[in-house]
Amino acid sequence: MASVDILEQAIQETLGQFIHKTEIKFGQLTVYIMPDRLRHIAHTLKEEPDLQFEELLDVCGVDYQEYGLSEWETEKATSKGFERAANRLQKNRVLPPMPARFACVYHLLSVKHNHRVRLKAWLNDDFPMIDSVIGFWPAANWFEREAFDLYGILFNGHPDLRRILTDYGFIGHPFRKDFPLIGNVEMRYDAAMGRVVYEPVSITPRVLVPRVIREDNRYINADLPPKAEEGSNK
Repeated sequence: MASVDILEQAIQETLGQFIHKTEIKFGQLTVYIMPDRLRHIAHTLKEEPDLQFEELLDVCGVDYQEYGLSEWETEKATSKGFERAANRLQKNRVLPPMPARFACVYHLLSVKHNHRVRLKAWLNDDFPMIDSVIGFWPAANWFEREAFDLYGILFNGHPDLRRILTDYGFIGHPFRKDFPLIGNVEMRYDAAMGRVVYEPVSITPRVLVPRVIREDNRYINADLPPKAEEGSNK
């Protein structure tokens, strides 16, 4: 039995009543946990002698809004050209939807046993919140602040939950799928006022059309003069 299979069995026996399911893909074990039991799960994974995940490598948020929907034809060819990307109101479902819009993901490492595990917790769509794990892994401090800043995920019990990457007065969470690519405001330094000012975005949103470069023999020598026929004196 592979080491990852042994790890999966150990976690199922230890935390079976607090997890939804486990799966192994590409040699990586993912455990789907109950978010309201995160503290107990974290304590067990860190302190259990057969597990001992003493290092937290990362905490990140995920936004699955419109996951599995695509405005592009993905299963078959189309004769409509690039117009198929212009109608953003009509989308095809190419993958099944996720259980919730937001998820919080944890990556843990056991140096002693040389194994890794990924935890995933599904959160409330309208008010995504989960307990902080700073008490178990202090490295979670900045990771949780980043997930809060970019995705708006709240971490209950975090001692200093404030933005870490965006500006102090930033509005919104830029990694959410419904956040506009051009942003809500733009900033510049005003020499007369002696400070940075915020103004409405001046960029006009538009749908980009991909440019296709064809590698076709008909176009390789199109700009060159025609060759003289064999036997000709010209």
